Parts: sequence; C-alpha cells; structure tokens
Amino acid sequence: QVQLVESGGGLVQAGGSLRLSCVASGRTFSNYAMGWFRQAPGKEREFVATISRNGGTTYYTDSVKGRFTISRDNAKNTVYLQMSSLKPEDTAVYYCAAVQSSSYYLRPLQYDYWGQGTQVTVSS
Repeated sequence: QVQLVESGGGLVQAGGSLRLSCVASGRTFSNYAMGWFRQAPGKEREFVATISRNGGTTYYTDSVKGRFTISRDNAKNTVYLQMSSLKPEDTAVYYCAAVQSSSYYLRPLQYDYWGQGTQVTVSS
C-alpha cells in the first residue's frame, strides 16, 4: 500500500501562484510514476501532469503547459506541482496519484493509489 497526502491548496487571486505537495509513504517512492489530477464541481476528474519515477520525463495537459511544473524529490518521497499564472478555471480539488511503473500515464484508471485531495480556489 502507498499512502499519499496532499497539501498546499488554498485561495489565491487570478495571476497568483501556489505550490502543491504530495508526500508518499508505505513503499519505495522511486518505484512509482506520479500524477496530478483535478476535479471541479460537476465535472469528471481530469489529468493535469505526470512525472516518471526518476523525474526524467514529464507531461502536461495543454491547458497548463507553460504555467504548471511537476517535479519530485525521491529523497523526500514528495512530488510537487508548482502552479503560476493561475486562472479561475483552475479552481478544483487537486489529487496526486501513484502507479508502480517505469512509464507514465494520463488516465485516472491507470493509477492505483490516490490522496484525499486539496482544494485550490482561484478568484477573479
């Protein structure tokens, strides 16, 4: 089992920045590809970003490219999502997820473990 705990969400004005963190425990963190997803009210959970287990490969959904950066520190069992130039449409609950793989994945069903989520609200 892998336990994931997100933090760093909050209320921010449009154009502002936040950094989300997700701390993992339970298994060898460096064996897991990690992803960030988000879910707005009334909408399906959507992919935001993913990073391979060694951090060498990242991938983003188009709407966040150039504004969000995913990174990881395997020594700290932590994955980050640095978000800048935030927009009201970025408002959602953000979840981190893990899957034991050398690849990376874009769909929620491909991930085995999930955190409880952290709320991000961007005001206009």
